Amino acid sequence: MYNSGFLPVNTCEMQKRGWDELDFILITGDAYVDHPSFGIAIIARILEYLNFKVGIIAQPKWQNLGAFRIMGKPRFACLISGGNLDSMVNHYTAAKKKRSNDAYSPGGKIGFRPDRATIVYSNRVREALPGIPVIIGGIEASLRRFAHYDYWSNKVNRSILLDSQADMLVYGMGEKPILEIAGKLAAGMDITEICGVRGTMVPWRDRPPENTLILPDWDQVKTDKRSYAEAFRIQYQQQDPIRGKIMYQKHNRGGVLQYPPALPLSQAEMDKIYSLPFAGTYHSRYEEQGGVPAIKEVKFSLVSSRGCYGACSFCALTFHQGRIIQSRSAESILSEAERLIQNPHFKGYIHDVGGPTANFRHPSCSGQLTKGTCNHRQCLFPQACEKLNPDHREYIDLLRRLRELPQVKKVFIRSGVRYDTVLADRKSDFLEELCKHHVSGQLKVAPEHISDAVLKYMGKPGRSAYEKFVHRFQAINQKIGKKQYLVPYLMSSHPGSSLKEAIELAEYIRDMGVNPEQVQDFIPTPGTLSACMYFTGLDPRTMEKVYVPKSLHEKAMQKALIQYRNPANYELVKEALLLGHREDLIGFGPKCLIKPRRTNLKSKAIYSPDQRKANKKRKTSPKRANKKGRVLPTKI
Repeated sequence: MYNSGFLPVNTCEMQKRGWDELDFILITGDAYVDHPSFGIAIIARILEYLNFKVGIIAQPKWQNLGAFRIMGKPRFACLISGGNLDSMVNHYTAAKKKRSNDAYSPGGKIGFRPDRATIVYSNRVREALPGIPVIIGGIEASLRRFAHYDYWSNKVNRSILLDSQADMLVYGMGEKPILEIAGKLAAGMDITEICGVRGTMVPWRDRPPENTLILPDWDQVKTDKRSYAEAFRIQYQQQDPIRGKIMYQKHNRGGVLQYPPALPLSQAEMDKIYSLPFAGTYHSRYEEQGGVPAIKEVKFSLVSSRGCYGACSFCALTFHQGRIIQSRSAESILSEAERLIQNPHFKGYIHDVGGPTANFRHPSCSGQLTKGTCNHRQCLFPQACEKLNPDHREYIDLLRRLRELPQVKKVFIRSGVRYDTVLADRKSDFLEELCKHHVSGQLKVAPEHISDAVLKYMGKPGRSAYEKFVHRFQAINQKIGKKQYLVPYLMSSHPGSSLKEAIELAEYIRDMGVNPEQVQDFIPTPGTLSACMYFTGLDPRTMEKVYVPKSLHEKAMQKALIQYRNPANYELVKEALLLGHREDLIGFGPKCLIKPRRTNLKSKAIYSPDQRKANKKRKTSPKRANKKGRVLPTKI
């Protein structure tokens, strides 16, 4: 699977291969990392396997047209991806502040890609390489393919297909669509003649085909929030490769037409993809800049599956990888592990064996492969479906075989573990196996919240399920004589969470005795059910109204409550408690979250940052002493 070779990134490397011209140029917003955890690398290696000549332009300087001409005009097309993350999520926090680092760029530094990278790159290619077909893909294109709410501009944007001026959009995991498209282009078809390819969207000016679902158009959804929620509901229900239908959405005088999702990859197809000759690391030209940080977590990890039937409301996987699990064979994974062992930097630790959810290795039920996923219910929410197959025995066997490999000291599981599926398994003791062999002292799980009122909008199991899992985890560790701990991932400011629910979560954290270091402040990512709730104030599944914390100040208060022990959050926590009429949590009792700050004359005066600024502005001393030497507040 791994070799020392990379695909060409300039004309010199093309010439070393004896190439005067490329068939396809792939442009990405990430640094060039030739590893199967990077979508652009997978597409490139598949095209190479089919004997197409492929080159990579990684993070071109978009201000300069010459950066897009570095390897000349390709024969067939330019394929463009914004990168492994949506470029706006990559650049900005939930508070809309610029991030200070970028794990997918050299040295982890920012500034190597533009905002809305897919649109910028596509438009620049139109200028630099006129007449060349442009096909966009990747997660940024997938999630923004219909008219969508954009959190950073706070408005409904058109389909990215139209704003990018691309000829075609490939959504989801694009192996099957790109193979079909490449074959038709090589056969001499014009890009405008290629239609009907599953997993694609095209600009459309004609009358839509028969039996096409017509979505509320862009003019409707950008002004009428109920129409937006209705459009999203239809898209969400049709995101299935078996029963999904063609959909059309009008945009001014034209529109976009989406064909049904690509069919799932078979196990043999998955195995073939992961056996391709990836270099397994970043291009050597980044070495002097400190490498690419994103490789650290995946370099010695094994991808075992794709897709997720958990369908959390805030997660983009439903719109990208889908709900049907696709997995590699145990033999394919073991073969890759054996090659990892040969890497001179391998220290005996496999960092992960998983996917979006580690313990999902097969479809949730046998009917999904013939009938598709249900459009009227979820597999796990609000309770696990009676047809769910939560059997972990095959996964346990895989992990045991990996542990037995020579030179493997430890096999960790760092992908998320869906604990309600663990609880539903009556055929194996997966949790005990996990605690004995695959936890390094701490197991990360994602309850996200503990208020059932919030969890129902998140699409997560109720509080009782998490508490049951905690008790089982503790009991097993006591049984096996290990001191191991759960690290809960929590989310603040999700739709449905008012200050009441945020305070409820803070009290639960107090009672658990944990101090969360990482808190995810909810970001309305395009293409997610939660983003629809955020924009419309409606749950598109029921059209019921949902409370949405929208002001940045309220979001800051909710996040501070989860980390109420941090002294820097004192004022925000106090304000939240007062607004929530929970003054009982300010005091010296064991149930209080914060203590009142002392301000009597016998103690040292305590000033807030605003008070200190006021003192400095008025050029007054912040302290003065009386005759007995006591420190008194300064009069202003």
